[in-house]
Amino acid sequence: MPEHTVDLLKVEHLAVHYGDLVGVADVSIEVQPGSIVALLGSNGAGKTTTLNAIAGLVPASKGSIEWRGENIARQPAYAIVRKGLALSPEGWRLFTGQTVEQNLRLGTTPLADRKRAPEMLERVYALFPRLMERLRQRAGTLSGGERQMLALGRALMGEPRILMLDEPSLGLAPSIIETLYETLGRLHDQGLTLLIAEQSIQLALEVADYAYVLQTGRTVLDGTAESLAADPQVRRIYLGLETGEATG
Repeated sequence: MPEHTVDLLKVEHLAVHYGDLVGVADVSIEVQPGSIVALLGSNGAGKTTTLNAIAGLVPASKGSIEWRGENIARQPAYAIVRKGLALSPEGWRLFTGQTVEQNLRLGTTPLADRKRAPEMLERVYALFPRLMERLRQRAGTLSGGERQMLALGRALMGEPRILMLDEPSLGLAPSIIETLYETLGRLHDQGLTLLIAEQSIQLALEVADYAYVLQTGRTVLDGTAESLAADPQVRRIYLGLETGEATG
């Protein structure tokens, strides 16, 4: 087995309840180190709740979330991010009144050595040169694409082992989405493991190694991205394509 097997994330039979409401009923996924895994499904399928549970933002009602052999299912978010699991949430959740640089520096909280903050800033600016141009600008004045860059950059400041992204393409222009996914590809090439929740299933299957399809809070399908893209059920229901139609 590869030496990085210690960085395995394994979610088994996860359930999350909000009072009488069921956010997630039964989700099981596995994220191998160095992979890109996609969580697919329509709005309300349970993708965001699953990511929030892994990140410690909502408590698991049942099931386990195992990271590097430890069950982290009921640990607080600040403890989980320090273990190397970072979430770039849907809607960005930036501190809009603060500058780009201030938002980025807030992302250094999980760093064991805060003296490395300048090094991490340089890395983020190299990935997103636009942020360097805007570093004194308030986050609330940025465009949607720039806000997504800033949210990603802030998550990267803590040097995570797994970067989780919730609907990264939502509301962005096609050209911005293409640039964003090129950047994610570069991060993956540098060894970062990615767990991406996407409504844009066709886009996610193009970049992922493995994917899980959620429906009404349950894992209903999983397989390699290639096999799911070729699956008639996935093509018809989730991609809106006829079996003989090209996905390209």
